[in-house]
Amino acid sequence: MSKSFGLLGEKLGHSFSPLIHSCLGDYQYRLYEVPPDGLDSFMTERNFDGINVTIPYKQDVMDYCETLSDEARAIGCVNTIIKDKNGDLHGYNTDYYGFKTMLEHGNINPKRKKVLVLGNGGSAKTVRAVLNYSGAEEIITVSRLGENNYSNIAKHHDAELIINTTPVGMYPNNGTAPVCIKGFKQLTGVADLIYNPARTKLIMEAERLGISCVSGLSMLIAQAKRASMLFNGESYRELDIKNIISKILRETQNIAIIGMPGCGKSSVGRALAAMTDKPFSDIDMLVEASSGRCIPEIFAKSGEEVFRKMETRALSEESKKSGQIIATGGGIVTIPENLDLLRQNSFIVYLKRDLNELNIIGRPLSDSIGIKTLAKQRLPLYEAWSDCVVEAGESIEQTATRIISATKKEETT
Repeated sequence: MSKSFGLLGEKLGHSFSPLIHSCLGDYQYRLYEVPPDGLDSFMTERNFDGINVTIPYKQDVMDYCETLSDEARAIGCVNTIIKDKNGDLHGYNTDYYGFKTMLEHGNINPKRKKVLVLGNGGSAKTVRAVLNYSGAEEIITVSRLGENNYSNIAKHHDAELIINTTPVGMYPNNGTAPVCIKGFKQLTGVADLIYNPARTKLIMEAERLGISCVSGLSMLIAQAKRASMLFNGESYRELDIKNIISKILRETQNIAIIGMPGCGKSSVGRALAAMTDKPFSDIDMLVEASSGRCIPEIFAKSGEEVFRKMETRALSEESKKSGQIIATGGGIVTIPENLDLLRQNSFIVYLKRDLNELNIIGRPLSDSIGIKTLAKQRLPLYEAWSDCVVEAGESIEQTATRIISATKKEETT
């Protein structure tokens, strides 16, 4: 009988763990989504061979373990549990290795630095242990009700590193951040343990300010690698973390297509979705479906401003999702807030086509303003927003193939 492993947590709809463990070993891995009042029953019945543990149970599960590893006991939380042949549970902390690897992946060195740790849960305990081991000069824990809290955080504006261990900004509550980092003038690094979305608001703010930053995907994969070693024993399969990161991003990252009206974003997007076996989403079609009106009618009766708000609302919902193809409207780049909505989970492709080849029939602004005026306004924005530029090919399929090649090329650079 094959062994059964999985992830225990309260809300797991966003989890990448099954996909990651499919890269690490040939075993069943499922999600155990358990409410707080069901934890005792789940842990007492022990209907698993091994589990990873996430929010909010990393400390609670310790009471059910017969033994704890030295790291788990010292840190005060458990994220991996193995059941032996006698039914006893043994608790480990593989997050320690995961967070250490995450800092290395982001080229962030805490040595002799003042560090703010946002949050005081189980993950924060692990983070503080790694920071102490790495020689951080001062570690300040910021919590909602502690001595150091979000109302007096300004007294720590001299912090050099910020580590977010809270769920603020995590899917589906994208677009929020626990702090604004503009006031931290000595800040040299930001690490956010959240991995979905791929870029949180905190990470994107750090990127704009030119501050070194890293999200939680590398930590998730590294700790899973250690957990898989415990699950598999001698049959553990050694794999490079960077290769797994590339695979997970390839599977979970959206591909968003931007470009001029009539350049073929929708038709190419559908072909790309078919080739990659990913869901397809067309922002213009979503706007029409939600309003019950076609886009020319929306422009004629309500104006462009109303349409843009509807467009941003649709983009906000679709861009939260992972692993899909998104075709945007030509004017998506005219609203600055749309950039962060796209960047949080998407590889952005600018589909470029000669202006003389654009199909502009039935497109309100192309008709009223003229395609050359639109191009002058928008082409620089398409260039600035995109991760790569793909020239339209002779056929839809050829163009879609070029986009796939471009995304793979970016993975290796």
